[in-house]
Amino acid sequence: MSAESQSDRRKKDEAVRATIMQKLIETGEKERLKQILRDKLIECGWRDELKEYCKEVIRNKGLEKITVDELVNEITPKGRASVPDKIKSDLLQDIRKFLQAT
Repeated sequence: MSAESQSDRRKKDEAVRATIMQKLIETGEKERLKQILRDKLIECGWRDELKEYCKEVIRNKGLEKITVDELVNEITPKGRASVPDKIKSDLLQDIRKFLQAT
């Protein structure tokens, strides 16, 4: 695939993502899905796990020596990687159902 066609593909993908996001926001579906995601993450213990990791990072670096931005940058990769696959696939399925219905 040429660099130009890769660039075109990326632009189309971005446009599709923007359209999907706009539909999710306009219909209120984004907020509903966020709440479902929040509830599932709390239910499976993900939130508590990440909270403990935050405390550990703060203890190791020192409360006075770490900013909120640094903490977010530190925990984000672990947080994303530790979301259970079942929750990710359920969310993706919910988004697909929404898109098929609209």
